[in-house]
Amino acid sequence: MRRIITIIGPTASGKTSLAVRLSKQLNAEVIGLDSRQIYKGMSIGTAQPTIEEMDGVKHHLIGFQDPSDPISAGEYSKLVIDRVKTIRSDSKVPIICGGAGLYYRAISKGIFEGSTSDISARHRLEESYDNDPIKLLEKLRSIDPEYAELVHLNNKKRLVRALEIFEVTGKTPSENFIDQISNPTAELDLYTIQLKWTRNILNKRIMRRTDAMLDQGWIREVELLLSKQKNDKVLYPAINSIGYDQIQSYLNNKITHEEMREEIIVKTRQFAKKQAQWFEKEPIDLTLEMDNLDSQNISQILYCLLKVIL
Repeated sequence: MRRIITIIGPTASGKTSLAVRLSKQLNAEVIGLDSRQIYKGMSIGTAQPTIEEMDGVKHHLIGFQDPSDPISAGEYSKLVIDRVKTIRSDSKVPIICGGAGLYYRAISKGIFEGSTSDISARHRLEESYDNDPIKLLEKLRSIDPEYAELVHLNNKKRLVRALEIFEVTGKTPSENFIDQISNPTAELDLYTIQLKWTRNILNKRIMRRTDAMLDQGWIREVELLLSKQKNDKVLYPAINSIGYDQIQSYLNNKITHEEMREEIIVKTRQFAKKQAQWFEKEPIDLTLEMDNLDSQNISQILYCLLKVIL
């Protein structure tokens, strides 16, 4: 069985572009691995690949989930496995591509279910949640920011469970994932390619992409989501994320347009740094130092490599 090329790296690192170029060489289809690109109506703010960027390559798990319906890493891993099987049954090559560290861990190592429980701690945390849910979410963000990205304020059970795991084991949910033994997705034999940039160049890429997203109508996208949320009379956990939070503050006249832009850039840079730190803990087969490689160099290196691994 062929190994599955998996392209990971921080936001704005060029993962989609590389995946598309490889797909054209290999008759492949791309499977997204992103905790926000899965949602409908959020194509601009989550940098979902456009029709032009896809360049005729079929993409899976992009813009398919309603923003009112969160999805766990375990559920997502099952969807990835299903898409891998479907693509292979069509005699094509699957390429997994994205920057969600927890989702990557789910498909490479499985998901820690947390067998240890403490009923008294859980009840205390549930009471704390009922009194001040925001305080509880901020606590999770301070101890495990990556996992907190996947936990919405209104998901009481998941938020309480994450903090219960921390209190009982002394380790964050993310650390427990690292220590886990079970591997329900062992059928996926990944060949992981990591894209790395020096910090200053990646920061410039983030700034340019943020400006492009704002020019493309990101603010209007948020307005439409808020209107739909109001009409549906349900909360959209997905829009409480980087960029969407800042744009909502701008729309509510809490910050200026320039303050909004700067805060989005800063928050995105911080998130990119966390992504890079996360992936440093993962087993990587090939690291591409993107600063030192032009387009032709990358194609040549990967072409030679693919003949070996495929």
